[in-house]
Amino acid sequence: MIFTTFKRIARTGFVNFWRNGFLSFAAIVVITLSLCIFGSLIMGTAYGRSLLADVKDKVDINVYFTLSTPEYDIMQLQRDIKNLPEVANTSYTSRDQALASFKDKWQDNALIMQGLQEIGDNPFPASINIKAKEPGQYGGIADYLQSRNPLDATGTPIISKINYRENKLVIDRLSKIIPAVEKAGTILAIIFVIVAIIVVWNTIRLIIFTARDEISVMKLVGASNTYVRGPFVISGIMYGVFSGIITLVLMGAFANWSDTLVLKLYGVAVASDFSMLVNISSTYFSQNFAQIFLVIMGAGIALGGFSSYVAARRYLKV
Repeated sequence: MIFTTFKRIARTGFVNFWRNGFLSFAAIVVITLSLCIFGSLIMGTAYGRSLLADVKDKVDINVYFTLSTPEYDIMQLQRDIKNLPEVANTSYTSRDQALASFKDKWQDNALIMQGLQEIGDNPFPASINIKAKEPGQYGGIADYLQSRNPLDATGTPIISKINYRENKLVIDRLSKIIPAVEKAGTILAIIFVIVAIIVVWNTIRLIIFTARDEISVMKLVGASNTYVRGPFVISGIMYGVFSGIITLVLMGAFANWSDTLVLKLYGVAVASDFSMLVNISSTYFSQNFAQIFLVIMGAGIALGGFSSYVAARRYLKV
């Protein structure tokens, strides 16, 4: 009996969906627009996080040592730095590595290479590059290094320079930007979700309004609320399914072409110079398609089904 009732409700819902062609199309358009806005927030958040992560990765501090500092003392300090809870990783560059890197960079500049030969000795100090887990933690690391500055055998501090002060402005701004962007994204998502629910609900109310006489007759002959409301919920779910499919197709197209469009918009001819902007959207979409599919389809079904369920309440009382 229950199965038969459900079968009738589902069949009626499918019939109503195709019978109200224009109104169904309008509902699908509205839900699709709402889902596209929601999808753009997802992709925009992913894009912004990727850019911020790239910027965070480029922010660091370097510790330079005196030319006479023994490598053993440097390695000991590096081990101490690694043990700090704020430190993500460190990398050591010896004096020979620094010299080789400089020669490789300026090998085509005869004047600079000649000046380096005239110096004779290696003028480059050894250094340790430090990356913190969060931008706001660099200040504490710099304070630790300044207070910890060990001495060599002659009693001379081995650290000659810490470039934290040079990067402090960028680090401080980044520490403020990242939380602000994440908070703004959350607020926008909530606002758009509320607006989408209101718009979709009113659109489906219009569809149900056209069937108010039919609902009144069904109620007068003793139809239950579930039997009356069921077909509209089924139709609403169908609106959501169709809208979700369309939205996923549009998101896939956007993900594959957005990076190229961004580069063209800013007149960039060589995409390799902007590797952090390339393939962010397409990579994120392909790697997280299962989650995006569930979110978009779930949101579409929820918008269509729940809005239909609530909108039909007004006409259940006769």
